[in-house]
Amino acid sequence: MALKGLAKAIIVITTVTAAVMELVDTTIVNVALSDMAGGLGVNIEDISWVITAYAIANVIIIPLTGFLAEYFGRKNYYLVSMIIFTVASYLCGESHSLTAIIVWRFVQGIGGGALLSTSQAILFDAFEPKDRPIAAGLFGMGLVLGPTLGPTLGGYIIEHLSWPMIFMINIPIGVLATILTYYFVDKKPGEGKHKASISIDYIGIIFLIVGVGFLQYVLERGEADDWFASSTIRWCSLLAAVGLIGFIYTELTVEKPAVKLALLGQRNLAFTTIFTFVAGLGLFTSVFVYPVLTQRVLGFTAYETGLSLLAPTMIAVIMMPIIGKLMSKGVSAIPFVVLGFLLFALYSWMSANVSPDVGMWNFFVPLAVRAMGISLVQLPLINQAVVGLAPKDYPGGIALNNMIRQLGGAFGIAMANNYISKQYAIHRMNLISNITSGASTVTERVGALSRGIINATGDSATAGTKALGIINQSIERQAYYLSYLDTFRLITIFFILVIPLVVFLRAKKKTAEELKAAQKAVSEAH
Repeated sequence: MALKGLAKAIIVITTVTAAVMELVDTTIVNVALSDMAGGLGVNIEDISWVITAYAIANVIIIPLTGFLAEYFGRKNYYLVSMIIFTVASYLCGESHSLTAIIVWRFVQGIGGGALLSTSQAILFDAFEPKDRPIAAGLFGMGLVLGPTLGPTLGGYIIEHLSWPMIFMINIPIGVLATILTYYFVDKKPGEGKHKASISIDYIGIIFLIVGVGFLQYVLERGEADDWFASSTIRWCSLLAAVGLIGFIYTELTVEKPAVKLALLGQRNLAFTTIFTFVAGLGLFTSVFVYPVLTQRVLGFTAYETGLSLLAPTMIAVIMMPIIGKLMSKGVSAIPFVVLGFLLFALYSWMSANVSPDVGMWNFFVPLAVRAMGISLVQLPLINQAVVGLAPKDYPGGIALNNMIRQLGGAFGIAMANNYISKQYAIHRMNLISNITSGASTVTERVGALSRGIINATGDSATAGTKALGIINQSIERQAYYLSYLDTFRLITIFFILVIPLVVFLRAKKKTAEELKAAQKAVSEAH
């Protein structure tokens, strides 16, 4: 039911704020990884689990959101999800071990996945059908603002406060949003009153959790544990295979599956999910690798890293409502997708060729290219997912597409961690061999550093050891620098390789009725 006046304004503020809060938390930790790793006594590769755990939770909960909202009632589900997200945020901030923060980040992701999906449905219901492109534009701006504000806000907090505060800031926002939801969001007629007629796909849900969870563990820990030389990796691989095979079989055979995998039999959706997977891989991986590169290698502060992301990405805030308006008029998504993938590949290639002595604003142009690429793929891929589907299958197709995007992101971060580790070892070995071949130069360098240390501290006993330590740090920095550039090149390859598959996408101009059904599906299944 469409609302007017103050009630509509409150709904807009509440839903967009809740969505932005969830999206901020997908990226706010990226600039804090170094501080979190130091505070918890772990390395960067281990602390990246706080990102992966959140992504896995989203992968699991997003395709189930429509079912859960129908079963419990949309307002009730939204309220409980908001409370879960807020409480989990507090417990993340209070965590004093890697295990604890990973667990609570997973719980936070369960609550957050529902916020993003359900917020848009509630927002759309506050507008008349003719005004829903305005709602799409408002929400689209939130989709871009959240990930953009995350690194900047996180950087400011790290610089002036401490890393637990990146989670604590959710508490007042979550409490206020919960109160406003309770008093101003109305229940839909009859929502949550037909539980008896709704069958729950328990087996499919369990298989999904087991399959995705153990697969992610294998991807994250495989390189560090020497893959199948580890009995843990072997067992986890077996459980992942059983879970994924069981999930696929169950969803294709049960009468009312939690995730409608049968829709992938439609060619257009099947190939759209490939594009979506690569888009998710690129988006999540780049936003993980870039902050670590700038802080670990280039010496940026967390706040400088956030600022370098904020300005160019604001381009996407301007572009998203425009593209949303074009999509609502039935413009084909395919040209947008191709151009967006080309721009993202260009961004990755530009990032793979940066100098180690660049300044903060040297990244403006590549990050602006990235922002345009993001704008051109997000909404068009959602619209392309439903081309060729019957209107009744729109929610299932969009939910499946969104799950694949999150899965691509989780896979991308795990892949990046493994690839960086492998490339680091190769580059370090090469650098050390080059140093050994120029032993006389190294001896002179150690001598010069030792003399400098003695002059500065008067400590001649350990000057030689400290000089070698400085050289070792320089080798590590250079090896990581080369590894991160290699990772950007790998992302470029993914984006270029998938573009030819555009010939399998279907272009079809929707009728007015189909456009209205698609908009409704996006609002219910985003």
